[in-house]
Amino acid sequence: MPHPSPERYVPSPRVDGADPRPSRVRQSLARSRLGMPAVVFFVMSAAAPLTVIAGAVTTAYAVTGVTGIPVAFAVVAVVLAVFSVGYVAMARRISNAGAFYTYVTHGLGRPAGVATAIVAVLAYNALQIALYGGLGVAAAGFFAAEAGWTASWWAYALAAWALVAMLGVLRVDLNGKILAVLLVAEIAVVLVFDAADLLHPAGGSISLDTLSPGNLAAPGLGALLVLAITGFVGFENAAVFSEETKDPRRTVPIATYLAVGLITVLYAGSAWAMSVGTGPDHVVDRSRAEGTETMFTLAAGQLGGGMATAGRVLFLTSLLAALLSFHNTVARYLFALGREHVLPAVLGRTSRRTAAPAVASTVQSSLALAVILLYATRGWDPLVRLFFWGGMWGGFGVLLLLTTTSIGVAGFFARHRDQRHPDGAWRTAVAPALAAAGLLTVLVLAVRNFATLLGVDPTSPLRWQLPALYLAAAAVGVNWALVLRARRPSIYNAIGLGANASTGRTASTASTASTQPAARAPLGSTGTAQ
Repeated sequence: MPHPSPERYVPSPRVDGADPRPSRVRQSLARSRLGMPAVVFFVMSAAAPLTVIAGAVTTAYAVTGVTGIPVAFAVVAVVLAVFSVGYVAMARRISNAGAFYTYVTHGLGRPAGVATAIVAVLAYNALQIALYGGLGVAAAGFFAAEAGWTASWWAYALAAWALVAMLGVLRVDLNGKILAVLLVAEIAVVLVFDAADLLHPAGGSISLDTLSPGNLAAPGLGALLVLAITGFVGFENAAVFSEETKDPRRTVPIATYLAVGLITVLYAGSAWAMSVGTGPDHVVDRSRAEGTETMFTLAAGQLGGGMATAGRVLFLTSLLAALLSFHNTVARYLFALGREHVLPAVLGRTSRRTAAPAVASTVQSSLALAVILLYATRGWDPLVRLFFWGGMWGGFGVLLLLTTTSIGVAGFFARHRDQRHPDGAWRTAVAPALAAAGLLTVLVLAVRNFATLLGVDPTSPLRWQLPALYLAAAAVGVNWALVLRARRPSIYNAIGLGANASTGRTASTASTASTQPAARAPLGSTGTAQ
């Protein structure tokens, strides 16, 4: 007999004095515009399969010198699958575009939630803006070789920026359709390239050497695991679009698990296939010599120059798809914070025509434009100092978010034992605790190996300056929450309520609300978010 759906969590806001809770006029995202496939396309596009395989996999081989990349992806997949158990249990109860921010708020309290929100905005902005550096350099090289154009990297970055900025204020389902086309094409070319590697193995036989767990017993393990977990960034974004899905209780869990499974198969399988094509003993040296071109030079030798060129084109569209997906994620985080007046309320306004978070989208685009222009005028290296450093820093921030959210999920179910039914102890207590332990381990390894991750000297101050920025951001978030509690308590008490702040619901229908136990403690009272 199937389990019944879990009851939606219905906190009640404690309002002191005047009621400045957010108006619902133009502060709700479009409902029921995204089905299951569209959410999966958003999630998978953020993960950017071709970008990760051509870029991150070869970087992992080159930087760490470890050949166990396929096993590392499998290990990280297990940790993230366990994390997803508690994560989707929360998503069934609370639908909010703030995702991490909202779950931490309900699990660890409002100050921790606001701190998480500031870290999330920084991390996802870093990931999104860093991609402009990679796309600009890749496009400049491609068009110079294929068409003889000699435009600078920033010209291509600005062209991509204009397209993303335009699409970001349009209907979210239109964005989903565009991502669908791009994603299907890049996955198809990945599978073709992998098949070519396996059909043309170096030495004439397929080797399983890189699939041995013993390959992980190397000094570069910490950096390797962090690089692997960075490749999965984006799988968690199904919850960000929960307010816009037709059936969030069903869509978010399935999209999350499906994304983890597909990403694991693609990444681990492609990393292994690449080692077969080059030979296990040569994959590190070849990755160091050819970098992101490794995948395409293999394809040129096996399938001809035409297929390699097609792969390079799809590499560019993969970067573009990731830019659009992360842009939508950042805009929704800013929207969620503006809607609750944690950040300026104007960020919580949506377009009357498209119901997209237009102001938040414009703010994110403006920030990206400023960074592109800064790098262009200063002459800074867009590949190392923007794409690589920004991507690693952003990925480290998401690792912080995953770890904190695991602890927050465990905290929520410990404080709201009535919410454990029907999921049981495994989904609401054991899995979140195991995920937190696993992610904390990877986090410690990341801090210890941060210089390796950046490719800088172990004495470089960047090894501690970049991680410390997140601590500073978290401190700002906590202090701002305490200021709101002291000076604007009614706004403080509405933190985490999302679209239904004016009614005290997080994502409940009237019929569901009528079934809730009358004795449930309101949000903001003892035992709930403080």
